[in-house]
Amino acid sequence: MRNNCWGRSHNKIINLAIAVTMTACNAKSVTTPQLNSNSTQKIPQVVAEPTHHSKTAIKNLNFSVPVKFQGKIVYKVKVPPEEKVIALTIDDGPWKPTTTQMLDILKQNNVKATFFWLGKTVQTYPQIAKRVIAEGHAIGNHTWNHRYQRVTPAVAKDEIERTAKIIYQTTGVKTSLFRPPGGYLNNGLAAYAKSQKYSVLMWSQTSADTDPRAKYQVFVKNVLRDAQPGGIVLMHDGGGDRSRTVKALPEMIKGLKQKGYRFVTIPELLQMSP
Repeated sequence: MRNNCWGRSHNKIINLAIAVTMTACNAKSVTTPQLNSNSTQKIPQVVAEPTHHSKTAIKNLNFSVPVKFQGKIVYKVKVPPEEKVIALTIDDGPWKPTTTQMLDILKQNNVKATFFWLGKTVQTYPQIAKRVIAEGHAIGNHTWNHRYQRVTPAVAKDEIERTAKIIYQTTGVKTSLFRPPGGYLNNGLAAYAKSQKYSVLMWSQTSADTDPRAKYQVFVKNVLRDAQPGGIVLMHDGGGDRSRTVKALPEMIKGLKQKGYRFVTIPELLQMSP
């Protein structure tokens, strides 16, 4: 083989060298375009192994749920009388710039929340997703496309499993928490999640931050008015302009602290149930 190569013309040798050089360059840069690719089939090649940052921040992290909550729908959690706790949950991200702004606020106030992610937004903003995990927040599955309409069992499986896959490939994390888009429980998505022993997390109070006419102060008022121990608060970081939610978040946290509440993630809340 070597003799044949050396016997080629000078021009062929140059062409071969150029081809080898281009191949080597492509091999070094292959992860960059695939990370933002719309093709889910390419994702495993990009993040087949967690990054060094992921290994440091998240080691064998699995947001599992107690057996009593597996395959169950949860609106709030009964907690011991002495535990005045509440869980903030944030849907439809990760999202730019809202999620990073909310992360800054949560960090400043030493508060942990639970983010319910769409698979397609995790694919779009993988670095934000990694930051959420690195800073100690919990995450749940919110399907790939945020469908409201009834779907077949095959579509339900694809929506949830694709999202679980991209979450794991991006962050190294597995989760047994699921929230149905729009809170719809009868369109096939929640049924599939329950069959896979996900805990289907609803909410006991909402900020109503999807109301396009409401001022941010209304979101704060809604949360503080309806707060209760073991409660689950709904708000959003994605799906549109959530700047009003960002403005409301510091006041929500301050008001709840003044009422004596302590903040926990959904996995922590479920573990506190007697």
